[in-house]
Amino acid sequence: MTSRALALLFVPAFVATSAVAAPAATSPDLVKVQQHLRAVQSMTAAFSQYDRNGKTLTGTLSLKQPGKLRFQYQKNVPILIVADGKSLWFLDYQVGQKQRWPIGGSPLGVLLDPSKDISRFAKVMPTADPSVISVDASDPKHPEYGRITLVFERNAAGPAGLILRGWVALDAQNNRTTIRLSDPKFNVPISDGTFRFNDPVRGGFKK
Repeated sequence: MTSRALALLFVPAFVATSAVAAPAATSPDLVKVQQHLRAVQSMTAAFSQYDRNGKTLTGTLSLKQPGKLRFQYQKNVPILIVADGKSLWFLDYQVGQKQRWPIGGSPLGVLLDPSKDISRFAKVMPTADPSVISVDASDPKHPEYGRITLVFERNAAGPAGLILRGWVALDAQNNRTTIRLSDPKFNVPISDGTFRFNDPVRGGFKK
């Protein structure tokens, strides 16, 4: 699988649940997750991205409220995923292509707009490890959109006692993409310039 195909598995899985599912009973753990998300004003972390065939890409994640996010892939990968406060962009510098989705219509809004009530589209899933909270998000009215499962660790060092450790995205064709985060740093200064990018159609790659 090409790096571009791997990234495309990742992005639409977030964009998938633009419609909102029916409200569900809010569990204490889901309340805790919401508190964590609202306490994170900024975050940086290293990430590793895996597909079902074991292909791995690495990079750096930067997040800043409101609505800014950047997945900077390793040097030899000519793709970029960035949210600039208004839109989520997928950029391919090898073929000069860009795609855009509104932030508000994406489950990335869980991270980019923590004011959302996640109980309307997410639920806590049972885990074998009591130190882990697993949150599944999907739109039952549109199973073709896929689903995403966020994984949090109970850790006093994190905001509201949690640390986001990654997620698993599954599309309608059962293509699975896993993101694992490491070395997270919370509420650190991040320049707004981090979320700017060069237009791939015009050429150039802002590192």
